[in-house]
Amino acid sequence: MTESKGFIARVVAPRGKLEAAWWFAFQEDRLLIEPKSSEAAIPCLLDFAELELPVLRQHYLGRLDGRDCYTVEVPEGITLPPGMAFEGLRQLYGRMDEGLFSVAGRAVQIIDWDRTHQFCGRCGVKTRTHPTERAKECPQCGLLHFPRLAPAIIVLVERGPEMLLARARRFPTAIYSVIAGFVEPGETLEEAVVREVREESGIAVNEIRYFGSQPWPFPHSLMIGFTAKYAGGQITLGDEENLDVGWFRADNLPAHLPGKISIARKLIDWFLEKQGRLLRDPIGKA
Repeated sequence: MTESKGFIARVVAPRGKLEAAWWFAFQEDRLLIEPKSSEAAIPCLLDFAELELPVLRQHYLGRLDGRDCYTVEVPEGITLPPGMAFEGLRQLYGRMDEGLFSVAGRAVQIIDWDRTHQFCGRCGVKTRTHPTERAKECPQCGLLHFPRLAPAIIVLVERGPEMLLARARRFPTAIYSVIAGFVEPGETLEEAVVREVREESGIAVNEIRYFGSQPWPFPHSLMIGFTAKYAGGQITLGDEENLDVGWFRADNLPAHLPGKISIARKLIDWFLEKQGRLLRDPIGKA
């Protein structure tokens, strides 16, 4: 029977390694790769020990297109085999197979979770890895620590042919993007959209529609995308998060926008495509 394509998440590793597996090896948040021309390759080995590198922690991830996938963390200051290097995931986008890149994003989050949950947050006892679940278990009080996931909304606000973009202080360059923020306890996603837009721009919105979602492993977020319509108000910088907020048309975009990797850019591209259709067919529906 042929196994279906795509990724199948699993926790328990198979007994006995009969074929080569993908090994996602990290040093902090940088992935071990073998650069090959313009592409980046993941080590495909029967066992990671073949590279003769020390391992701090290891997890089985599941199977990608019928091949097992593992992730490991290696310490700083080691000598790599010839031809190998560590690179950040952001820099590797577009240079790796899409399926492998997706699993790499999952892998780095699991490594980060393991690294930061070595001790129980309730009683302080050293945790152990649960044998059948993706969890760290406290042997004293029994508390289970599952991988952390922080939900965040990201929203493109429309006002006719204009969209609302903001330049955040945290951006290293003058990048303008859509509004985003973390969901607060007890809040619905739609309430988070309304609150974040109001806090960052002073604008009121309505007609909130789901757009899509994206795992964002920097380090452990889930970005949940929406579109919304302008419902009133004037732009004001209500907090210290943004340097500038403004309305932009397709013909006066900022010089710097988010990279193609992000759902922020997908939202912006969706709006620009929609405006293009409207310009070509102003009577038709968007």
